[in-house]
Amino acid sequence: MDPSGGCPHAANARLLARGAVAPVLLPGGIEGMAVLGHDALRDFLQHPDVAKDARHFRALREGRIGAGWPLLTFATVQGMTTADGDDHRRLRSLVSRAFTPRRVEELRPRIEELTASLLDGLERAAEAGGGVADLREHFALPLPMSVISELLGVDAEFRDRLHHLSNQVVATDIEPDEAVAANRELVAVLAAIAAAKAEGPGDDLTSALIAARDEDGDRLGGQELIGTLVLMIIAGHETTLNLITNAVRALCGHRGQLELVRAGKASWADVVEETLRWDAPVSYFPFRYPVRDLTVDGTLIPAGTPVLAGYSAAGRDPAAHGPDADRFDVTRPARADGVRHLSLGHGAHYCLGAPLARLEATVALERLFARFPRLDLAVAEDELTRHSSFVGNSVRTLPVRLGDRAGRHDAESAIPKP
Repeated sequence: MDPSGGCPHAANARLLARGAVAPVLLPGGIEGMAVLGHDALRDFLQHPDVAKDARHFRALREGRIGAGWPLLTFATVQGMTTADGDDHRRLRSLVSRAFTPRRVEELRPRIEELTASLLDGLERAAEAGGGVADLREHFALPLPMSVISELLGVDAEFRDRLHHLSNQVVATDIEPDEAVAANRELVAVLAAIAAAKAEGPGDDLTSALIAARDEDGDRLGGQELIGTLVLMIIAGHETTLNLITNAVRALCGHRGQLELVRAGKASWADVVEETLRWDAPVSYFPFRYPVRDLTVDGTLIPAGTPVLAGYSAAGRDPAAHGPDADRFDVTRPARADGVRHLSLGHGAHYCLGAPLARLEATVALERLFARFPRLDLAVAEDELTRHSSFVGNSVRTLPVRLGDRAGRHDAESAIPKP
């Protein structure tokens, strides 16, 4: 795996032509595997002999991974993404009520309010920048970061720092000393936030988690509290940030698809689902471990091997999505089994925040293009700098020209009514 990341799709196509499972070399010379094919990945993600707990990670257990390994947090953070069975159900249940479809729908007015405010800010940034603004910085980032921070009760003063530290945690080309420092600081910041909430609880998820820790330690341990906050902050904004960014890039590069939405031949929800398939916000997610030697689509994966879930590859697998799998098509129907993609996971570890991510992205895109119908990239797609990670899949900045602003009546009429 290239630690510097880059666009994954050409390499994915070469690997998929060889098979649904591929051996990979992780940073530090650690041997692993990646499951790339859609059907193979679907089966692997729900296989009963595949675990998430790092005690099954052979190289880690044997002491071959140092403290500064860039993927260590993915393996060892104590939370629902590294737990199995009863532990996983216990940890997931503590936060799941905040992300039910009904609870998420109740957030719609606040998401719409934030979106309107951020669009004002994006316009001001473009005016100050000679007509060009970084949509990622001024819009795609602060929307999900604000929403998850408000859910967790994280004050605005911490958000920029938490995003910076999250970026370092998911980077795969980071130096060992930087990785150690970033993880320590992220834990320290979240511990300070938790301590403040313990002194003055509020109507937020962090306070609820602290109550679970204090009232019944069997439900949530101290390290699990911080680990859950780490996961919520990173997963709660990084993936949606990439999703919104990738969707805007896709629509700017496929104007005909944008016109289909405007003509009512596809919905903004269709745009979100096709973006998730075509340019998944997470490319290769660490880790799962077979608890015994396991054969997946004819390839042996030895017990204890760290396995990457190849979401970006599975989304363009022609065996699952047809010979035009690499074409962005917002009218693409779901597969015969009703599954459009696996980019939000599958099985017991399916993304808890999926309803929230979908709502944020849908509102963001419909309001953005209603207000700025002629929005376009300010640079060519191949000039955009990619993430320095093979985990996250997006670009570092997204310079756009907003074009002429739609009138208020035009903007409102372009927004589909519920």
